[in-house]
Amino acid sequence: MDLFQITGLTHFFGGLRAVSDFNLRMTSGELVGLIGPNGAGKTTVFNLISGLYKPAAGSIRFLHFDITGLPPHEIVRRGIVQVPEGRGIFGNLTVRENLEVASTPNRRGLKAGFDHVFALFPRLEERLRQQAGTLSGGEQQMLAVGRALCAGARILLLDEPSMGLPPALVDDIFDIIVRINREGTTILLVEQNAWKAMSIAHDACVLESGSIVLAGPARELRDDPRVKNAYLGG
Repeated sequence: MDLFQITGLTHFFGGLRAVSDFNLRMTSGELVGLIGPNGAGKTTVFNLISGLYKPAAGSIRFLHFDITGLPPHEIVRRGIVQVPEGRGIFGNLTVRENLEVASTPNRRGLKAGFDHVFALFPRLEERLRQQAGTLSGGEQQMLAVGRALCAGARILLLDEPSMGLPPALVDDIFDIIVRINREGTTILLVEQNAWKAMSIAHDACVLESGSIVLAGPARELRDDPRVKNAYLGG
């Protein structure tokens, strides 16, 4: 049974069609990778799902409820949480304060939510009183993901989680993404590192000029010559 369904999603910036007839179905516990070149519309899709933009056409349904055009706070309240490109943490607040902001309201309870985050990211517990803006890039990414989990994410929208991180930390972040997914959180992943994305995703979509041009099981797409040549270095 579908947990999440997007049908015919379309969006314009001025007269430019940024997203065109975008369709996606996700079942509970799925991890789907969304890949494509810069400017393909991937982040726009996320912002439409999150309620930051209102679509010109199409619908978004979660648990069979139409959530199209709801304000962002209502989308989060229902359990769809975006971790934006650039992380979007509150740099002038401490790690604890960043997590507390997201935990109101929360589904787990404050202590349970914190315990879950610290089990995934022990380093955050060590830096609870540290100002978030002074964390390393990897630690800030951990905090951004942890904050989304404290908000009670049932669907996690991850936008470029590996951006700006050294290779060793990229592997760590992807290991954590897999662990979060295996614990039951459904994940939609936008990632420029197409190989890494398709190495952990169940299914994948290739977005070009705002439209899905290829979709299917991630393992099959990794072997598709068009994907290999365009995104995997041949």
